[in-house]
Amino acid sequence: MKQFILTAVLFTTLLNAFAQSPYITTPDPQHPKAYFLNGIISKYALINDSTFNWYNSSAAIYNPAADYKTAMENAAKNNVKLIVFGGTWCEDSHYILPKFFKLQEQANFPDANISFFAVDRNKKTIGGITEALGIINVPTIIVMKNGKETGRVVEYGKTGQWDKELAALLQ
Repeated sequence: MKQFILTAVLFTTLLNAFAQSPYITTPDPQHPKAYFLNGIISKYALINDSTFNWYNSSAAIYNPAADYKTAMENAAKNNVKLIVFGGTWCEDSHYILPKFFKLQEQANFPDANISFFAVDRNKKTIGGITEALGIINVPTIIVMKNGKETGRVVEYGKTGQWDKELAALLQ
């Protein structure tokens, strides 16, 4: 029995050691006790890590307008995909992304329809996806319909109402 448990523990340890994470954590040179994420993440990486304590407080102060939720609900029915870029070090991302994900949840927009990339301070990510998609500022939310980009909201948008602009793109 001990040998079976030892073998199971060893197998699990080796499996974890050789598994590749879709993102990396890097110490933040501007904040010695903090780090930032780089790569493919999910909102849960932010929600479940106390390092990112800004997430819950930012989401708490946002109540999405009904028409924004409707636009996102309808987009989900039309199989719209969203590509989101943000920086765990970026104040604009701290403000917008928790609100974006709150809107997403209240609109029942599927997590599977969102690809979320964390970028470093140079706005680069593993695999060069930021360069391929021309990401210059974060957060950036790209709307994809039928595999083609139909528009994007960069930072607070052109009008300062990122959510209103996103809703317009989703319709």
